[in-house]
Amino acid sequence: MSRFVRVSAIAVNTFREAIRNKLLYTLLGFSLMMIASGLVLATLSYVEVDEILQDMGMAAIRLFSGGIAIFLGIGLIYNEVERRTIYTILSKPVSRTEFLLGKWVGLTTTVWIQLVLMAAAFALVSTFAGAPLGLNHGIAIAMVGLELMVLVAIATLFSAFTTPMLAAFFTTGLWMIGHLSRDLRALGQQSDLDSVSAMSSFVFMLVPDFEAFNKTLEAVHGLPIPGSEIVLALIYALGYTVCALLVGSMIFNRRDLK
Repeated sequence: MSRFVRVSAIAVNTFREAIRNKLLYTLLGFSLMMIASGLVLATLSYVEVDEILQDMGMAAIRLFSGGIAIFLGIGLIYNEVERRTIYTILSKPVSRTEFLLGKWVGLTTTVWIQLVLMAAAFALVSTFAGAPLGLNHGIAIAMVGLELMVLVAIATLFSAFTTPMLAAFFTTGLWMIGHLSRDLRALGQQSDLDSVSAMSSFVFMLVPDFEAFNKTLEAVHGLPIPGSEIVLALIYALGYTVCALLVGSMIFNRRDLK
């Protein structure tokens, strides 16, 4: 049995487990309600009605899809260890790296599918309200997909060696810092101390820059999105994902599961 087949089998099993999780449907339901509620809030304003509607919809997509990625990802490994099913899986010709990769593929597929559902709801609400839709909206949604890919990799990394509570704390913390990393670097560079400036630059290089995937402003206001930014975001997402999974694999391979 090839590595691709083994990873695919684990990914399919992970996907099946994820779609049975009630938390997935709870968060998805809240996101759809928040997207739809934009219709009500937009009617309270006489200016920029379309922008308010779509800005709220995109915010709901980013917030709840990120929440789903975190809260499903933090227990990827822990649940298998607790149920002791991991021993059965690893007793077969499946390496720990393949197991970890399959988990990531399965959960990434899950969050991408829920992202498509949210995007469909967003398009439906925008069409109903007469708000314009264009290529930039599709690009912005695709960028969210790249962010989720990185976020799942980070959640998988922490799930490989710690408890769900700590994994949730670390992953959520990185997610929040990742959206503020550019501002933190800018503040650090304004300091008169070279050490503070250097530290802010180091932190910016270390933590994920999730704002690289945020194209909500351009999509909502019809601003151009340079092709170079799309390419760089794709390369950045792939690079950070690979690094996170490599570190997670090294830690998981050395972990004592007994």
